[in-house]
Amino acid sequence: MDASQLIQSGIAGLIEGRDLSRSEARGIMGLIMEGAASAAQIGALLTALRIKGETVEEITGFAEAMRGFGTQVRTESSKLLDTCGTGGSGIHKFNISTASAIISSAAAVRVAKHGNRSASGRAGSADVLEALGVNIHLNAEQARQCLDSIGICFLFAQIYHPSMKYAAAPRKELGVRTIFNMLGPLTNPAGADRQVMGLYDRSKTKTIAAVLKELGTKRAMIVSSLDGLDEISISAPTQVSELKDGAVVTYEITPEALGLSRYPLHEVLGGDAAENAAIIRGVFEGRISPYRDIVLANAGACIYVAGLAETLAEGVEKARATVDSGAALGKLEQLKSMTKELEYVS
Repeated sequence: MDASQLIQSGIAGLIEGRDLSRSEARGIMGLIMEGAASAAQIGALLTALRIKGETVEEITGFAEAMRGFGTQVRTESSKLLDTCGTGGSGIHKFNISTASAIISSAAAVRVAKHGNRSASGRAGSADVLEALGVNIHLNAEQARQCLDSIGICFLFAQIYHPSMKYAAAPRKELGVRTIFNMLGPLTNPAGADRQVMGLYDRSKTKTIAAVLKELGTKRAMIVSSLDGLDEISISAPTQVSELKDGAVVTYEITPEALGLSRYPLHEVLGGDAAENAAIIRGVFEGRISPYRDIVLANAGACIYVAGLAETLAEGVEKARATVDSGAALGKLEQLKSMTKELEYVS
């Protein structure tokens, strides 16, 4: 069976409601990454998957293929954290997971933050880091040096997943969320084995936690709030599927349980990259606001998942102390300085 026939067979099966096996999904994604699938085939495949509903095996197989085609950062992946989320919530918040990554690094968590430019909001992690003065265009060796030197690096998805170019046009033309929205956070180039991942679809937190387990992740929290955020919310309860010790447990958390106040959702909305950068800098400078509290909630989860806190509430307190000490602002300045230095190192 040639490449076109294999893809056609997969599409036909999905339309009939048949799930792809893990190996089938891996093979089909491999063909997409090689440029062997037409735009029409990619669009049909993504649509059929979305209508049927993606399974653990399908998402795992797709992610394995994407990981195989991506550029790898050769570093120690044990106890390495990523905060990359799916985006796609449709709510124009500021870059909470990016701020959380920096605070976590300042609290002694090793962080390989995977991210991209905005797909659905006004500013993605790449956009806001640029606005904060960080050089995001690091190759694999430069990223390794940055991570090993200061405990954090940013992995710009466009650099590390060049084969994604074959799916870019069909995704844009479809204009709806597809399995690719979930795959980005599952394909960290440094092989991070800890993750706090925001998800736009609350019905899939258990599924994604199971996928991460299959992919070898040691600890993770998949979070999706009841008010629609792909973050831990301070405006409503948040559903969490936590992977720990090989098991997945799903529960809800509230702002109050984390020692935080509750605020209306509109008080944590953001703007463009410059506005969001100003919000993040304000948090790091110690400004008291709802922005600060939602960042503390999510940074606290990162510290907890990294194993540096016994409970989520303790993680939040460590995040608070990290900001109040000036360490978070110092880490941002360190990241800016280091990435600028590496700009001139081949």
